Amino acid sequence: MSGNPKIGILVVAYNAQSTLRGVLKRIPEGIWEKIEEVFVFDDASQDATFETGQACKDEPFGHKLRVYRNPVNLMYGGNQRRGYQYAIERGLDFVVLLHGDGQYAPEVMQNLLTPLENRNAHAVMGSRMMVPGAARRGNMPLYKYLGNKVLTGVENTLIGSKFTEFHSGYRAYSVHALKRLPLEQMTHNWHFDTQIILELLKQGMKIQEVPIPTYYGDEICYVNGIPYAMNCMWESLKFAALDRWRPQPHADPLPFAPRPQE
Repeated sequence: MSGNPKIGILVVAYNAQSTLRGVLKRIPEGIWEKIEEVFVFDDASQDATFETGQACKDEPFGHKLRVYRNPVNLMYGGNQRRGYQYAIERGLDFVVLLHGDGQYAPEVMQNLLTPLENRNAHAVMGSRMMVPGAARRGNMPLYKYLGNKVLTGVENTLIGSKFTEFHSGYRAYSVHALKRLPLEQMTHNWHFDTQIILELLKQGMKIQEVPIPTYYGDEICYVNGIPYAMNCMWESLKFAALDRWRPQPHADPLPFAPRPQE
């Protein structure tokens, strides 16, 4: 009999003082019970995000909470990369990416973990587009909805995939899979999320999508849409030109190595 996987939650946060506590409290009790830790990486926020995270250690879940502050702003991709390196150093099996601004629902986190726990995928992406009409009902602005659909369609065409969405930041990864990726060579910018999909595909990894609810509230978007779209298309073009037709390496079918029985 194998041991249970070691699970961590990476919360990337920037100027999330007003939302961070609520995001952490929305993580279901059952998730808190089975995870090793939640690690918040505050990306040199200009508000009291770090102090808010530290104060959350007084909550009932505080013994599993770790809060770190980057001395300089690493940007979205750089902050993720630091979090994944931490997960690797901690010897975790799975890591869930959660945003500190409340845009993604912690309540459905188990849906992202199940394919990993069942060893059916190396990575799981939450998709706001799998359920027709759900994104707009969740107040996704029309221009973002249309841009998402068009850009995802272009990327699918270029790389030969059939994902419903490339641009959700709610994901769960096998740390075993992350170890095989050239994280240090990847961008610090917003299109890190697209790069990591492509790098997983290059390694022959299996990616599964699951539907997630959409929520747009008062959070501030720091993404400059046009450069982001151009970078995503450029990465997909490079994949199409250099990697799409290459034979994929054999990927380990097990997303994590079972721990020895105690």
